[in-house]
Amino acid sequence: MVRVAWNNRKMAKFLSLFAKPFPIIGMIHVRALPGTPLHKDSMDRIIGAVRDEANIYRECGVDGVLVENMHDIPYMRPSDGVGPEITAAMTRVALAVRETVPDVPCGVQILAGCNREALAVAKACQLQFIRAEGFVFGHMADEGFTDACAGPLLRYRKQIEADDVLVITDIKKKHSSHAITADVSIAETAHAADFFLSDGLIVTGSSTGCSAERVDLQALHGKTTLPLIVGSGLTLDNLHNYWTLAHAAIVGSHFKINGHWNADLCRKRVQAFMDGVETLRRQQPS
Repeated sequence: MVRVAWNNRKMAKFLSLFAKPFPIIGMIHVRALPGTPLHKDSMDRIIGAVRDEANIYRECGVDGVLVENMHDIPYMRPSDGVGPEITAAMTRVALAVRETVPDVPCGVQILAGCNREALAVAKACQLQFIRAEGFVFGHMADEGFTDACAGPLLRYRKQIEADDVLVITDIKKKHSSHAITADVSIAETAHAADFFLSDGLIVTGSSTGCSAERVDLQALHGKTTLPLIVGSGLTLDNLHNYWTLAHAAIVGSHFKINGHWNADLCRKRVQAFMDGVETLRRQQPS
């Protein structure tokens, strides 16, 4: 009973960040940062682009934003020696987003699995959450092996006095092989993340833009008191399929021109999607 009450507080804290039910968190895919293979833009141009996207999201009624260094391909793990220039650049970018949309909940993710760095950015920029990879159970990702990090990560959060920053965690995440944990179900993985003090669970498809499996969400629905977040593949066409199975969603690719993650943000697609969300919200019983 104590654990349930604790998690109910986590659910309430997550949902209290947002003004409306089933909040939609829009991705801001930051242009390639200094030192990465595709880097070409000045920091002023990079910051100008994220400010423009943040304003589009705010004007279209998106409930939150998540800033990610998506274009820093190929990604590096912390153990590969991700340089301080990435953390510094993401801090400057995240602060620009925070200043542009001060009333919109903001989070940050630094690829790949740079969760301590993300926490540091969130602390410095007064963001409300991070998206963390590899929280529980190791897995083989396309950038190499990703090990579990819950223990060191949450101790680091305590050390820098960032307990108010929520750590939302991927489970059975995309772009990864889970063969070494094939005997561990998604429900068991969620239970482990819960036990290790996750603030919310993100369920994805197999890759960016691929829809999360309804069967995965059904396996978790009613089995955890943590927030369940759809983390990939949500579109205007399939939105209704997930509405009753999750508490929130992160949307990136669908908001881009032609629905491709590498394209520019499309205001018309964002607005049409949010109009669809508002229609579903009005249909929910009060």
